[in-house]
Amino acid sequence: MLPEDRRALRKLKTRVAAEAHAPLIRNDALLGRYRHEVARGQRPADARVEQILTLNGIRSQSGIATVTVITEPYACPGRCVYCPTEAHAPKSYLTNEPAVMRALRNDYDPYRQVRSRLEALTETGHPTDKIELIIKGGTWSFYPDAYQRTFVRRCVEAANDFGGVGRETGDGGTLETVQQFNETAKSRIIGITIETRPDYVDEAEIRRLRELGVTRVELGVQSLEEAVLERVVRDHGTTAIREATRLLKDAGFKVAYHLMPNLPGATPSSDLETMRRLFADPDYQPDTLKLYPCVVIETAELFDWWKQGRYVPYDDETLIELLVQMKQLVPPYVRIERVIRDIPSTSIRAGCLVTNLREAVHCRMGSRGLRCRCLRCRQVRETADGAFTLVRREYDASRGLEIFLSFEDPDTDRVASFLRLRIAPSGTGWVRELHSYGRHVPLHQRRDGAVQHHGFGQRLLAEAERIAREEFGLQRMAVIAGVGVRDYYRKFGYELQETYMVKRLAARP
Repeated sequence: MLPEDRRALRKLKTRVAAEAHAPLIRNDALLGRYRHEVARGQRPADARVEQILTLNGIRSQSGIATVTVITEPYACPGRCVYCPTEAHAPKSYLTNEPAVMRALRNDYDPYRQVRSRLEALTETGHPTDKIELIIKGGTWSFYPDAYQRTFVRRCVEAANDFGGVGRETGDGGTLETVQQFNETAKSRIIGITIETRPDYVDEAEIRRLRELGVTRVELGVQSLEEAVLERVVRDHGTTAIREATRLLKDAGFKVAYHLMPNLPGATPSSDLETMRRLFADPDYQPDTLKLYPCVVIETAELFDWWKQGRYVPYDDETLIELLVQMKQLVPPYVRIERVIRDIPSTSIRAGCLVTNLREAVHCRMGSRGLRCRCLRCRQVRETADGAFTLVRREYDASRGLEIFLSFEDPDTDRVASFLRLRIAPSGTGWVRELHSYGRHVPLHQRRDGAVQHHGFGQRLLAEAERIAREEFGLQRMAVIAGVGVRDYYRKFGYELQETYMVKRLAARP
């Protein structure tokens, strides 16, 4: 008899192991045996078996499989005092961080990094047909153009080859060729994210990012306090942040901000003011946030400041209380991706050592009857039980109008699917993001209770087109689609023009 859930499965495995005086059997071993029997026709396929045996199921509950790769060590234009520098890691990264350790095992080779990650995801039961590629390591925009193109091309080649006979040498074609093949590959890259500095974003950089297939840009914002940015030697101010945000949004990109509470010169009240300004000032309004409270690393200049008493970090209680207040300021159309960086506690000389910081913050909020309403906290998980209705929210952002459409359950406040529509000053309607949450369902499949492939995305796209056409008189809609989802938009009349999927809208009746 199949256990009801993962907790029941663990109890069963523990009892069997105790009775047999044997080690606890791993889920991936059970999953491998199950798939072997299904392939031989010894048992029918059962989606519930896959779901229960999948390790770390939360990884697939955002609807995609995430593959993180790290660029090789290279110079950085920044002089930030908090940033660690290690000889064998990119600027700001440490060799004992999990993602960097994986990159080191693969000699920073992009092909091998992608392939090994896809193999690991497959072994633990995660579908790998829809991939979000996250490229980390220093300031991406400062790397040579030839390195960028080769790095991305090899990542796409690895996705194209996965499931067949992979090659770790040789040339699979130009970047444009491998991108075209990925449109119908078994493992499709539905989006690419890079991280860079605001002062390195201009029109030329945006064109280059689109040629590479980038769809989301993470900006190292850190603070909106000019005095704080100057003290940590950030070498840019808020003008660069506002301009980079506008350029990216007007080109259809999704925009994420990295924020660092607890920087030298900051106070809890100034950090809270930065969060207020993010969503009160239309020149900012990021789509996603990563909160990285400042910590002291021995290879950073800040380490000397700390030893000299020139920098004293917040204590854990102060930081948790600050994050509780910050989370309450986040609008329901923004996603808080992280509240702490993945730095091993053994590398932190001063600062927060609470590794489960998000959980600690949520516990504090729960004890006061508070809850975070960011998209990550509201996304549906395993299934989409409930009555979902269309919700529309509007806000001004970077001289344009943002319309956030979503299917939400009013009883549970859960979000099943959403779309970001930008009405830009240029007169173009931009679909900057279309996403369905819930258990990752492979392409061309349907599962009872699952959100994906049940029409939410199609309905949101149709509503966005109606709004653009009927309410704003627009004749053109453009989508910043990853190469792996171009075929999806072709089904609705979109065509590839340069690096965007574009559709001519019918005239207003």
